[in-house]
Amino acid sequence: MRNPERDLVAVLVTFPDEEAAVDVARQLVERQLVACVNVVPGVRSVYRWEGAVQVDAEVLAILKTTSDRLEELASEVARLHPYDTPEFVALDPRFVDERYLDWARTSVAPREKLPGSTAEASAEAPDGDPSS
Repeated sequence: MRNPERDLVAVLVTFPDEEAAVDVARQLVERQLVACVNVVPGVRSVYRWEGAVQVDAEVLAILKTTSDRLEELASEVARLHPYDTPEFVALDPRFVDERYLDWARTSVAPREKLPGSTAEASAEAPDGDPSS
């Protein structure tokens, strides 16, 4: 039976450039708040900000984490992000391959585990490539 508090969640976050996205992604992976981040350059965002329609080039980051880490992840993204109001949209996947889900669960530290503890997570994706 699946533990709903440990199910995978995909989070969408946009950044002004690839450097900012990779910097934040690396910190989140190192702290084991996310299992993986896909950085997708070339996104064009159209939105209203301070009363005017804006069109900007951005970079999309797709973060994979467990549902029990969402609140801490949202706080950390807000702290690290260069925008005053960063996008943070969590999506519940309809289906996740069990092997990928098992890898993601072992890659994200449980809430009780403190970052920087001596226990090292040796998680590897089933095919050796966590960006799948």
